[in-house]
Amino acid sequence: MNQKKFSLPQYLPLAQYYPEAFAAGTCAVLIFLSWFCLQINWVGLALLILTTAYVIGGYESAKEGITTLWSEKELDVDLLMIVAALGAAALGLWQQEYDLIIDGAVLILIFAISGALETFAMERTERNIQKLMAITPDTARLIVDYQETEIPVNQLKMGDFVLVKPGELIPTDSIIIEGSSTINQAPITGESIPVDKTVGDEVFAGTLNGNGVLRLQVNKSPESSLIQRVIRLVEQAKTETPPSQRFVEKFEKIYAKVIVISGILLGILPPFLLNWSWETTIYRALIFLVVASPCALMAAIMPTLLSGIANGARQGILFKNGAQLEMMGEVKAIAFDKTGTLTTGKLQVVDIIPRKGKSENEVLQLAAALESCSEHPIGKAITQTAITKNIQWQPATNVRAKTGEGITGIVNNEIIIVGKENLIKSEVNNFSSYFLEESNSLQEQGKTVIFVARSQEIIGLISVADTVRLEAGQMINQLKSMKIKSIAMLTGDNQQTANSVAQNLGINLVYYELLPEDKLTVIKRLQQQNKNVAMVGDGINDAPALSLATVGIAMVQQLIINNE
Repeated sequence: MNQKKFSLPQYLPLAQYYPEAFAAGTCAVLIFLSWFCLQINWVGLALLILTTAYVIGGYESAKEGITTLWSEKELDVDLLMIVAALGAAALGLWQQEYDLIIDGAVLILIFAISGALETFAMERTERNIQKLMAITPDTARLIVDYQETEIPVNQLKMGDFVLVKPGELIPTDSIIIEGSSTINQAPITGESIPVDKTVGDEVFAGTLNGNGVLRLQVNKSPESSLIQRVIRLVEQAKTETPPSQRFVEKFEKIYAKVIVISGILLGILPPFLLNWSWETTIYRALIFLVVASPCALMAAIMPTLLSGIANGARQGILFKNGAQLEMMGEVKAIAFDKTGTLTTGKLQVVDIIPRKGKSENEVLQLAAALESCSEHPIGKAITQTAITKNIQWQPATNVRAKTGEGITGIVNNEIIIVGKENLIKSEVNNFSSYFLEESNSLQEQGKTVIFVARSQEIIGLISVADTVRLEAGQMINQLKSMKIKSIAMLTGDNQQTANSVAQNLGINLVYYELLPEDKLTVIKRLQQQNKNVAMVGDGINDAPALSLATVGIAMVQQLIINNE
């Protein structure tokens, strides 16, 4: 069904901002009032109210059906629904069985609600695309002859030089020509840990710069940036109709023609061929139109779908409409985004390995003294763990962050270094092979390792990771028992981290280091192999894949761009 614009006089705020919902709600109220009037034998008032319900609820479907008939010379289900509803009303008046008129109004109400839900979904998608566009800054610092000028991002050209300061968003896809920093790419790739970037590396529009100053050279025009490609992919995926949907739409057109032509023939031929009276002929033709209407079929299955939708809502599962609930039963393959879906999406301290004679708390205390001065996600995870364990630390002085490597400072007049292996090797003379072996083992498990050193001595190491959700393993096992043919994991993370999570959960199909457009390619490949594919994700980088999948499942605490 196409998106519709209701055009009744919009004199109420609800009618102005949500016209389809207003029409459906008004129609529902009028149907109830007419039913109440019939219970107390106010037949005249009931018929007047029902007439109003027919007009308000059926106006848009009637206009859509007539427009399609006039401009495209095609019959559609909108027009068939109106014919069926009017047929029910005619039968009700004919036999003075006024409940039939209410039945016709209910058919109209079902279509009105469907149109309102579709409009809500489309408007939500458009709003979220605007949110996605808002990720990129409006202006950029253009550098010309060492002079800094602030200009609109859309005026940037390939080859321009741009300055990005700490904590700012990257204005457009560029190459770093000077400086280094950690870049939070989570909005684009879904990676849970910021990525170290230095000269020669590419950075993407909408990603967040860490604590380094970067000089960039624009290598893609703003309209060709990755974030803009994501938006275009979402729009494209929304317009790509799945084969099953194309079949239904084709069937609806043929079905509508067959029913209308059959109804006309039933209303004309029986008096000549079967010697029926004209009264009997018209009566039975109307019955045929009502019973054969797809709306009648819809009315038969709606209670089941509504029950499923309501039950899902009670458990925090929201369906766009009944079609998605039905398609869930046809899914043969499921693709999961990793970060925030199979994992918690938040870094946590997993291991603390102290030097012999030292305690875990001592290692954590020194690390927290420095990391409490940092805004890095790893630093926040370490600090939060220390707070949870009620560990108190001495304030650090002369704290300095080394971009992409770690942090140094002084605690109790001793030099403390917290950072990666390369930083520790460059600052500490005695690098223990024991800690190197432990570090390699933890990294093979997909964990990020941080060393803690004091006065030229490594006193321990800390590993952090985006931990797997407790219920994820059980869910994967349940899906396997349901005969789901393919279960895949999609992630922007590196191969080591991806394989570690997949092995932990028993997932065999693993796709790693994916950009949003790569995830879209994987979904298309799975659809070629399995037809009906569900995609489960939680981030902007999942939006195109969510939109293209047979069923898109968004695990969100905030709004997400997707068509399902």
